[in-house]
Amino acid sequence: MPTSTPDALRDVSVIIVGAGFSGLGLGIQLRRRGETSFVILERADDVGGSWRDNTYPGVACDVPSPLYSYSFRTNPDWSRMFSPGQEIWDYLRAAAREEGLGPHLRFGAEMLEARWNENDHRWTVRTPQGEFYGDVLVAATGHLTDIKLPEVPGLETFTGELFHSARWNHDFPLAGKRIGVVGTGASAIQIVPQLAEIADQLVVFQRSAPYIQPRRDRVFSEAEKNLFRRDQRTVEEMREMLFWYNDSRFAARRLIDDYLAEASWQALSHLDKQVSDPELRAKLTPDYTIGCKRILLSDDYYPAIQRPNVHLEAAALERVEGSTAFSAVGEAFELDVLVVATGFETYDLPSSYRIFGRGGNALADHWSNGMQAYKSIATAGFPNLFLLNGPGTSLGHNSVIYMIEAQIDHLLAALDWRSAHDGRVLEVSSDIENAFAKRLDEGAAETVIIRGGCSSWYLDPRNGRATLSWPDFAHRFRDECAPFDPAAYDHGEQSAARA
Repeated sequence: MPTSTPDALRDVSVIIVGAGFSGLGLGIQLRRRGETSFVILERADDVGGSWRDNTYPGVACDVPSPLYSYSFRTNPDWSRMFSPGQEIWDYLRAAAREEGLGPHLRFGAEMLEARWNENDHRWTVRTPQGEFYGDVLVAATGHLTDIKLPEVPGLETFTGELFHSARWNHDFPLAGKRIGVVGTGASAIQIVPQLAEIADQLVVFQRSAPYIQPRRDRVFSEAEKNLFRRDQRTVEEMREMLFWYNDSRFAARRLIDDYLAEASWQALSHLDKQVSDPELRAKLTPDYTIGCKRILLSDDYYPAIQRPNVHLEAAALERVEGSTAFSAVGEAFELDVLVVATGFETYDLPSSYRIFGRGGNALADHWSNGMQAYKSIATAGFPNLFLLNGPGTSLGHNSVIYMIEAQIDHLLAALDWRSAHDGRVLEVSSDIENAFAKRLDEGAAETVIIRGGCSSWYLDPRNGRATLSWPDFAHRFRDECAPFDPAAYDHGEQSAARA
C-alpha cells in the first residue's frame, strides 16, 4: 500500500472525516477509552468546523453556551449566555489540545474519495496527503460546511467585492461602502447590525421575513463563573434546566395550539415593540406559520433596519449587472460590496458524491430520493460507515451537540461489539433503513416544517421530505438512537485485518 509520506496512522481501526464538534467529540471519547488506532482527517488547517469558517462580524451561537458544549467537557468560563463564535472555536481547539488529539489529526487531508474494498472489507480514503486505510469510516462532515451561492444571473460578474458570509474577506475595508446583504437568516441578522454601523448605505434583500424573538442574552458575572469553577454541578444543573426548557418548545412545532400561539406572540410582540412604522412592520411580518423556518433570536436587528442608512428591500435579489443589483420587484441599487448570506449545501451533501460503498455505488446515488439513515447513523449498502450529524439530526429548538453525543454513544457501542466479535462487518439492511426513514417522514408530516407553508433548508426540494430534521423532542432521539442493537445489522463478514 504505497503512501506519499511515512505515517504510523495510515492504517487504523477508525477513520474520522471532519474535525468539528462531531469528529472531535468522537476522537476525545476514543482517547479516553485508551484507543489509539484512529485518525481524524481535516481538509482545513485547523479544527473547529463551522466555528473556524464563520468569522463574520457579530458571529455568535443562538443556543445557550452551557448547552452548546460537550456534556463531558463543561466550560465554566463562557463570557455570556450566547457565546461569540471566537469563544466556541477556542473551546474546540482547547478540547483537541488538552484531550491529546494532536497526534491523530491530519490537516490538509480533504476526503477526495472514500471507497469500500470488497476483498478485504475495509475502507480506503484518498486525500492530498496520500491514502488512509481503516476498518470503520465515520463521516463527521456535517451539513453546514459547504457554502451555497444563490442562482442569480450575473452574480459572478459583479464588479465590486463579493463574498459568502462563511468566507468573510477581512482584508477588504467596508467602512463607508455601499453594501448589499443577500438573505435574512441566522447569519444575516447578526451581520446586518454590524454593517449598519459602518456602511454608507446598506441594502438588505429579503426573500421572506423571519420570525425573530428576543435574544435575552447576558454576561456571566465573575461571581457566577467562580461558582461554576468551584462546583461543576452548578454548570450541569444549568445545562439540564436549559435543555428541558428548550425541549419543551418542540410542542409548538407539533402544531399544538397553545404552544404555537405563545411562540408566535413572543415574536410578533417583539416586532411590534421595536418597529413602530406600520409599513415597515408589514414588510417584516412573516407570511407562514412560526417554526416552519428556524426561529431567530436578536435584539438589535430590527433597530438596525430602521437606521437612516439602511434599506430593507422586501424582495429577492433577481440579477446583477456590473455594479448594479436588481431586486425581484425591479428596484436597482448601486453597490460596492455584496455579502451573500444564503447558507449551505444541506440536502445534497457534496461529501456524498465522494463515498462509494458496495458495488462502487455512490452515497449520493443511494440518497437520490433524499438523505436517510437507520437511527440517523447507518446506511444500507455502506458497510462499517457511520454518519455523525447527518440525516434526521437537525433541530430548531434545542442543541445539536446533544444529538451528536447520542450518536457517539451508539457508535462506541458498535465498536465495542465489533471488538468482541472478531471485527465483524456491520451493515444495516435496506428494509430496516427504509422503515426508520418512513417513521421519520410520518412524524415530520405532523410538524410545522411540512405544514407551515414555507420552504426551508430542512426540506429536500426534490421531493419535499424533511430529510434533515428530527421530528420529535430531542430527548426521544437519545432514547431511540443512542442504543446499539446488533440485531439491526448484518454482520457476516470479517475485516481482513482481523481474519
